[in-house]
Amino acid sequence: MELQRNPPKILWFACAVAALGGFLFGFDMAVVSGILPLVAKQFSLSAFQQGWFVSSALVGCIAGVAVSGELGDRYGRRRVLLLAAVLFVVSALGCGLLPTFPSIIVARILGGVGVGIASSMVPLYISEIAPANIRGRMVTYYQLAVTLGILVAYLSNAFLVQTTFSAVELSGRVGVWFREEVWRGMFIVGALPALVFLLGLLGIPESPRWLLQKGQTAAGAALLARFVGEAEATADLESRRQQGQRKSSYRDLFSPRLRKPLLLGLLLPFFSQFCGINAIIYYGPSILSDAGVSLSNSLQSQIIFGAANLAFTLIAVWKVDQLGRRPLYLVGTAAAALSLTAVGACMYTENTQGLLLLLSVVIFLASFAFSIGPLKFVVAAEIFPAHIRGRAIALSIMVMWVADTVIGQLTPVLLESIGAGITFWFFAFWCVLAFVVVYRLLPETKGKSLEEIEDGWLEQKE
Repeated sequence: MELQRNPPKILWFACAVAALGGFLFGFDMAVVSGILPLVAKQFSLSAFQQGWFVSSALVGCIAGVAVSGELGDRYGRRRVLLLAAVLFVVSALGCGLLPTFPSIIVARILGGVGVGIASSMVPLYISEIAPANIRGRMVTYYQLAVTLGILVAYLSNAFLVQTTFSAVELSGRVGVWFREEVWRGMFIVGALPALVFLLGLLGIPESPRWLLQKGQTAAGAALLARFVGEAEATADLESRRQQGQRKSSYRDLFSPRLRKPLLLGLLLPFFSQFCGINAIIYYGPSILSDAGVSLSNSLQSQIIFGAANLAFTLIAVWKVDQLGRRPLYLVGTAAAALSLTAVGACMYTENTQGLLLLLSVVIFLASFAFSIGPLKFVVAAEIFPAHIRGRAIALSIMVMWVADTVIGQLTPVLLESIGAGITFWFFAFWCVLAFVVVYRLLPETKGKSLEEIEDGWLEQKE
């Protein structure tokens, strides 16, 4: 099959707009790091209330993912993304403008619902509009946008906290937002990209593969050809005709022939959290401090880690369609296991002043950013049949959020009970297990259309 060599502008525009959902995902989850101490001081929050302020968005995330698959399969990817965009706008403005702590929590939960929806629907939408030869790269733009959102949130927080517009005379509401209660300004800044996301979604079409799945053959075929070219669209339509129209059902997802993609869809996001990335990011400033790197404050250290994560994600964007998913995953998980083992050894032997610890942390960040982090989205968006893709990817991302919650609670317990060294060896074990799972179960999907990948699973005997 001859692949489209010059993708049309509408494809890049639609991908960029959808990826804004990833940007807002990263921004919304990261902005709270600089806001928490200011909110805690203003409202005199207890430790429990501070924890609820942070985790309330996670409750919304789980709820958003839980409904996104059903809504996406029933009403379309674009309409559900519009709902997420509205929730992002409402949350940003609500958190910045509402007067009481309980009302701000409600706005945080609504924002979390938007994050949950975006975390499943954005990679799904991009995968369904992308030509086979660049699909990996285009889905990886989503993870790149997430890391960019995280970095922008850190930069925005640092700017507002360190300047508080001291050189500008501000009064009225604006003075409250950006000077007296600067944390409100941190939230309100997020409303701007949310509005851009909302307006952009009004200018992009629905997923052509969802239209085809809903029997809108003429519109879906024309739109698919516009996105991926006549040759690939014709081949995909023929594959669909041979398979026949199938109704969406969770029973199919749990059938024996889909056991491998289901295992991959559940285990890869699980491993992405149990590899220890959040522990590294959270304890990064103290690790760098122990290694002798002078940082003026925690916001600056977060900027450094955010920039590193963004830079190394570019490797995945650059090579995912050239080298393939399997090689990047295998190299990344192996390097992550080795680097975490080295981090654990440094911690266990209290050798925290040398270059080895800093180098090991950087290698781990690089390994995660070009493999474990972005590729879970790429694989999950590719491996499931069309008629259950929305529900399946929602289930996959749900596992990621639940694992995120578990590891967030587990890490401090492990650090206190078994020490930092053994804790990082614990994370290294899960990287080894991820390597084995990818080696045994993950087929190479680069250059294949979604219909070709689906045919491969459905040809297996039950």
